Amino acid sequence: MTHLVDLSHQIVAGMTTYPGLPGPVIEDHLSFEDSHRSYAPGTEFHIGRISMVANTGTYLDTPAHRYRDGSDLADLELAKIAGVPGIVVDPTERAVGPEVFEGVDVAGRAVLIRTEWDRYWRTEQYGSPEHPFLTEAGAKALEEAGAALVGIDSVNIDDTAIQGGPRPAHSTLLAAGIPIVEHLCLLHQLPTTGFEFYAVPVKVRGLGTFPVRAFATVAD
Repeated sequence: MTHLVDLSHQIVAGMTTYPGLPGPVIEDHLSFEDSHRSYAPGTEFHIGRISMVANTGTYLDTPAHRYRDGSDLADLELAKIAGVPGIVVDPTERAVGPEVFEGVDVAGRAVLIRTEWDRYWRTEQYGSPEHPFLTEAGAKALEEAGAALVGIDSVNIDDTAIQGGPRPAHSTLLAAGIPIVEHLCLLHQLPTTGFEFYAVPVKVRGLGTFPVRAFATVAD
């Protein structure tokens, strides 16, 4: 038997995901009232419209997010993002380096970095440059060990303390074709192992990033 654990933030109109990016606009394309003109009495439908940047809520990055010739959402193999055996690591330092993964079998796994930064979601603190991040050496260690996917419950997998600085974790992982999931939440509800991870975006050609409904199936 298994149970499900939802690891995604809600997307709410006007909310901030990453400081400086616009919040989503959620509105009617066709309201129930307007649909009365097209259907029989007592029959009504609603069609909504959402306008948002792709980096909204809990989202997944593909290589096309970082590299012009990188594979995008339409190229993404389901085996990389659905039913992937997962493992949770619990760093004790803000900068998550390779030592966190020493002795941990990450090959073929979704490696979820549990920092509990999600407790600051939708506060000014969440976007602070003090947030936890994966170092370049940590990213290289995961690449070399064969991680299938890397996720984090922080505002960015890279250090953003330097304005306009490099993004070595994104660069390293995405160059290796390893998807990244940012803005996860509720990782404290997961065991260290014994679960499968899912983070499936829509299949859009020409986009490198998109929100996901990230969740895990956990063995009882």
